Amino acid sequence: MAAPVWSVDPRTGKQREQVAVEATAEDVDAAVRAAAAAIPPLADRSVRSRLLRAAAGALEESAAEVVAAADAETALGVPRLTGELARTAYQLRAFADVVDEGAFLDVIIDHADPAAQPIPRPDLRRMKIPLGVVAVYAASNFPLAFSVPGGDTVSALAAGCPVVVKAHPDHPATSALCADLLRGAAVAVGLPADTVVLLHGFEAGVELVRHPLVAAAGFTGSIPGGRALYDAAAARPQPIPFYGELGSLNPVVVTEAAAAERAEQIGTGLAGSFTLGAGQFCTKPGLVLAPAGEDGDRLLAALTAAAGDAAPGVLLDSRMRDNFLKGAAARAALPGVSAPVAAAGEGETGVRPGFVTVGAGELDELLLEECFGPLTVVVRYGSAAELAAVLDRLPGNLTATAHLGEAEAAEEGGAAAALLGRLTALAGRVLVNGWPTGVAVAPAQHHGGPYPATTSTSTSVGGTAIERWLRPVAYQDTPPALLPPELRDSNPLALPRRINGTPA
Repeated sequence: MAAPVWSVDPRTGKQREQVAVEATAEDVDAAVRAAAAAIPPLADRSVRSRLLRAAAGALEESAAEVVAAADAETALGVPRLTGELARTAYQLRAFADVVDEGAFLDVIIDHADPAAQPIPRPDLRRMKIPLGVVAVYAASNFPLAFSVPGGDTVSALAAGCPVVVKAHPDHPATSALCADLLRGAAVAVGLPADTVVLLHGFEAGVELVRHPLVAAAGFTGSIPGGRALYDAAAARPQPIPFYGELGSLNPVVVTEAAAAERAEQIGTGLAGSFTLGAGQFCTKPGLVLAPAGEDGDRLLAALTAAAGDAAPGVLLDSRMRDNFLKGAAARAALPGVSAPVAAAGEGETGVRPGFVTVGAGELDELLLEECFGPLTVVVRYGSAAELAAVLDRLPGNLTATAHLGEAEAAEEGGAAAALLGRLTALAGRVLVNGWPTGVAVAPAQHHGGPYPATTSTSTSVGGTAIERWLRPVAYQDTPPALLPPELRDSNPLALPRRINGTPA
């Protein structure tokens, strides 16, 4: 008998309601085949655009119900979730604009040239087409923006790919509600409801990535879970792309000049960033390199005061709470480490934020692993060589931040430029004099980075996220009547194109 799927209140640890039952292998097969049947009707770009806009409207019309469900299951709070819903609706409409514009199809036409050297050139016409059914694995910490109606789902639909979502167990009721809204939007614009299908259960997630009709997968979660699915995707008889966001320290480097100019401001800003959302942002600054000496001490004092005043929070589930408390204690117990503000439990379900400090020469490998929750590690460096040695040990990250002094930020080709070059090698987004928490949904955004931040070079936020679910195909010497409309000389769809090397 299939196991029940319960919604749990993280504030009390008590079960709220049974939402569903875990999907069997047969359920997964039926879900994927039903989604695959939606591929032909999704080929129409205009209907895809209408779907995305209808889904945005449906979320907004049910905002109170969606936010209430998400808050009951995540304890993230109504203000935070209200903002997340607005972001999710905006993202849906942003991808509808991408679909309408059509540039993502990357249409390139090179007409035949018998006189071309060194050999004659045939007529070649290239565009991108959807991969097929996409499996999406929902995130725990963003029940909307990175879950059922989130970026992976939306960008896949925009590309023309039906989606089968494996719900996260921390918010099954929210997932079911959002799936119903997306499925209703599909029906409203004339698409099959199974354009979006929802599944529950760990084994369902494993079966999903192995299904022969699944063409690609998107994942946001832990390194162990993501790596297991990534390996399963690669081990298939026909391997598929797996776009996983796994883990990130998001290092911050504070230069001596920055600490001298605004140590207190940086310390207070750091506290606000690493405690935001109870430290459950994938872009939380988890490792901060601050100078030794008087100015670094002032930064640490401001951080101590601000972190000590930070309110306790509730993590997404009891397992995460237990792992956080164990991880924070293990880090605080390392040789050479001190905890000016110790992370601790608060009541039966809450946690208090904290941070630890260590000298650059005593940096244990454990401190270079992400600790999910409101904890950060401050590494004190005494020289440029010590700073460089720490940076050399860091894995790939989603973000890397430099806090610079005013003069060094204005100097071309100086030490600050060299530092940014070093950070660029470590991360997909490099910030100056800011904090990485918060990811703007914008065409130029890149939310990704070297492994283990992600398993690819792609982004999961911004318009170019659509590229993950497409593949190019070229037609050679194809009669005009047999060409897709996108590649015909008459350009009946009015698409932006490049013809014979020139934008048209």
